[in-house]
Amino acid sequence: MDGLSRRKMLITGGALGAFGALSIASPAQARSLWTWAPSGSVAGTGAGLDPDWVWDEEADPVLAAVIDRGEVPRVNELLRNWTRNDQPLPAGLPRDLRDFMEEARRLPSWADRRKLEAAAQFTKKKGIYTGALYGLGSGLMSTAIPREARAVYYSKGGADMKDRIAKTARLGYDVGDLDAYQPQGGMIVTAVKTRLVHAAVRHLLPQSPGWSRTSGGQTIPISQADMMVTWHSLPTFVMRKLKDWRVPVSATESDGFLHVWQVTAHMLGILDEYIPASWDAADAQSKQVLDPILDHTPEGKELTDVLLGIVAELDAGLTRPLINAFSRYTVGDRVGDLIGLDREPFWQPLIAAAWPLLVAFREGLIPLPLVPEAAWTVEEAIRRFVLLFLSEGKRIELQIPDANRPF
Repeated sequence: MDGLSRRKMLITGGALGAFGALSIASPAQARSLWTWAPSGSVAGTGAGLDPDWVWDEEADPVLAAVIDRGEVPRVNELLRNWTRNDQPLPAGLPRDLRDFMEEARRLPSWADRRKLEAAAQFTKKKGIYTGALYGLGSGLMSTAIPREARAVYYSKGGADMKDRIAKTARLGYDVGDLDAYQPQGGMIVTAVKTRLVHAAVRHLLPQSPGWSRTSGGQTIPISQADMMVTWHSLPTFVMRKLKDWRVPVSATESDGFLHVWQVTAHMLGILDEYIPASWDAADAQSKQVLDPILDHTPEGKELTDVLLGIVAELDAGLTRPLINAFSRYTVGDRVGDLIGLDREPFWQPLIAAAWPLLVAFREGLIPLPLVPEAAWTVEEAIRRFVLLFLSEGKRIELQIPDANRPF
């Protein structure tokens, strides 16, 4: 970018750019001015810049260069067998990419191993809920996030949604893995590879005529604001729903769950000054960046149909009306209407009455000896089956794209 980082451009001309973007956006796409204070972040301080005009200045130029040099196929092949956190990077990577990845794979200095262990225990006890909420909650909500829906639809991954969903499920699975950030785990690898993919999409997607026509004035996708919107559709949304469902969560487990997602945000390239330090800070930020921007798009509607079709295919015993009803119960009527979920007058009241009873029954059993371990074993088997189905028996590989979705 001719020696000027996007961050410096924001400082010199970002205010005018922000007002310009707001003026050309449709009412549904307009964003309120950024007011969330960096004092509420894990960094505790920061410039307070609008994250909608900040991207990933460390990853973006490196991936743009890799793509322009035609090195993506070779890099993907080299990274195929890089799967564990403690593995060295494969030999033969371009020097600029290797230098970036060596730095990107380091955990932040504030990562707390005790809290990460608490997160693992939380998943062990509450994995049945987080799994459902990631899939039929966060997954469906993403189709009501206009920028995310369009980025997914027009990027290379949009051409094969089953594969795209499998890769997204891989990230959620790895975050909840008991060894996520342990040497033998794989979450560091998943996060770094995802960061590479995001940087590649930032370089490629502006070249897509379809995305450019529907971007609402955004010139570069996946800003820091966009990443935080997606982040809130995962842990912030999940914690809200657990409270709504009256699922008991201890303070230690709650802190651990937040912390594993804080670390994950950092590893995905989100600046520390935008990562909430507490659930209260997360709720406040979510109300500003996520709640107001939910909207209907043709791309989101099509992605919803694909996603629900896959869920129905996954379990032939689940009828589409039942899926619609549970999905509405999970995401709420507002999002349900935005993404075109049918209303189910028979199933919706039945689920609303039965689900709290099922939660109470399960939580009543959890304190009994050996029940958490047994529950985890069953739920882990279900998760592995879901990944196996989505991947059609093939290994799920996060690969750097070198083109957009063909039309």
